[in-house]
Amino acid sequence: MYVYTFNVPLQQKIRIKNMKLLFNYLKKYRWLVGLALLLAAVNQIFSLMDPYIFRLILDGYVTDPHHQTSTHAALTKEVYVKGVVFLILLSMGAAMVSRIAKNFQDYAVNVITQKLGAQIYSDGLKHSLRLPYSVFEDQRSGETLGKLQQVRTDVEKLILAFVSILFTSLVGVVFVMVYAITINWLIAVLYLVAVPLLGFITSTLSKRIKTVQKKIVSETTALAGSTTESLRNIELVKSLGLVDQEVNRLSGITVKILGLELKKIRYVRSIGFIQGTLVNLLRSCILFLLLYIGYQNGTLTAGQLVSLQFYSFFIFGPLQELGNIISTYREAEVSLDNFKNILNTPVEEKPLHPVAVKGIQTLEFKDVVFKHQTASHNALDHISFTTSKGETIAFVGPSGAGKTTLVKLLVGLYHPHEGEILYNGTSGRAIDLDQLRTQIGFVTQDTQLFAGTIKENLLFVAPNATDEECLDVLNKAACQTLLARADKGIDTMIGEGGVKVSGGEKQRLSIARALLRKPSLLVFDEATSSLDSLTEDEISRTIRDLSTNREQVTIIIAHRLSTIMHADKIFVLEKGRIIEYGKHEELLEQKGLYFAMWRQQIGER
Repeated sequence: MYVYTFNVPLQQKIRIKNMKLLFNYLKKYRWLVGLALLLAAVNQIFSLMDPYIFRLILDGYVTDPHHQTSTHAALTKEVYVKGVVFLILLSMGAAMVSRIAKNFQDYAVNVITQKLGAQIYSDGLKHSLRLPYSVFEDQRSGETLGKLQQVRTDVEKLILAFVSILFTSLVGVVFVMVYAITINWLIAVLYLVAVPLLGFITSTLSKRIKTVQKKIVSETTALAGSTTESLRNIELVKSLGLVDQEVNRLSGITVKILGLELKKIRYVRSIGFIQGTLVNLLRSCILFLLLYIGYQNGTLTAGQLVSLQFYSFFIFGPLQELGNIISTYREAEVSLDNFKNILNTPVEEKPLHPVAVKGIQTLEFKDVVFKHQTASHNALDHISFTTSKGETIAFVGPSGAGKTTLVKLLVGLYHPHEGEILYNGTSGRAIDLDQLRTQIGFVTQDTQLFAGTIKENLLFVAPNATDEECLDVLNKAACQTLLARADKGIDTMIGEGGVKVSGGEKQRLSIARALLRKPSLLVFDEATSSLDSLTEDEISRTIRDLSTNREQVTIIIAHRLSTIMHADKIFVLEKGRIIEYGKHEELLEQKGLYFAMWRQQIGER
């Protein structure tokens, strides 16, 4: 829970929330973060020892700070050499410690960024996969992936910049201020004023970067989504000669992103120029103050002057990167905001105490009503039916009748607005739908196969299945022709670099994959609508053979009525309502919509 005062601007509240989200992730690695910061402090402190040691060499063995007899002239050669060698070895030792600490620091930071990035990406992906199906209907498939990849990259860059640049610079500022106080308190005051002033100016100038970065992320994720869609539908794009059109469309988005990137670069370079000018002015002021103190008091040695000049380069050099750090911070802010929006999207609801469904014996739609968010009328309007194990029921009707919506309700992708769906007499609202879905075999019109072997495609739904089980379902799905052409059996690659599969063979593999789960509910959603007549008859025969086994509830959604003639009961949908039902012969006798559709399809054939 976040508590804010009323005078805190909204953008600042959002920024604080985003950073708290990042801190919550960093808490898991707090010991590693502490170690990285400790190593960074050791690295910076020992690297800052070099100018101090150089000051001791300069004042003790090179110059006479009081313009009297040379200090080293009074020293014996042996003492002089020992003193110089000792300080040089001390400098080398400090540099060695600094380098060792730096190497371990870099390793620790890389471990943090890799683990944190992987955790953020994994959590985002896990949450995304648990979102309701309707979320994915409203956006391109590549957009969520683009946002997750972007937040991972930006957070890694931010942590690296914070530890390697910002934190080490702060350690350096503290070190130099303490050192400056030992020389003259006015120098410490100048450092104290200069560093926050530089940070404030940079932060103010960088605010516009966040606005531009937000547009860049939005356009980049849109481009990722568009590109994913174009590549996924490459067959359609190339078949219709739309390659140039798609190239021009995607190039247009790319050019827009380029314009925004260049605009951001102009802002960053402007900040860099202002920073550089300000840093040069501050260093000049410090040099003037040092020379003035030396002239006024006569207490400033040459070694002190040179060491403080070295320190000004040490401090203000990294601080010139402040613009890039803030730019990185703004980018991470935008990405974390997108990531937070993903995490804040409610996941698919599950009952607190779900009822386990072990084998679907009965299925009932009880007065189910469903309407899409943007629709003006119900997609399904008071649908009721009952079926049980061993039965085959079918749903037919013209396009837009609600067949696909019914299937999505059946498998829990949609939820009824009114009424209930009962599995074994238990409401779907009281069931863990993920557990229920493991008992469903689903064959769709557009078969999705993966690059790999026949076996790998089957094991996608049942990772622990044996080779014997794979061969059994392939035979049940009538895949003998495909297996006869597969030189390595089920270990044969399919698609690119392997055996080519036809549309009918794809459907048979999809059926085999569905059967491998040993489903208690088998759903065929327009499984033959995209096939030629001969292949359709073969697949229909396979579906009929599977239905006659009476081992599960079989539901067939079809446009071609020849596919469902054998069904125990056929429901005819029109405008979301069941207007007729019965067996094939009974529906033909009713002379209604089913009869008209049958006559039309028979005439076409």
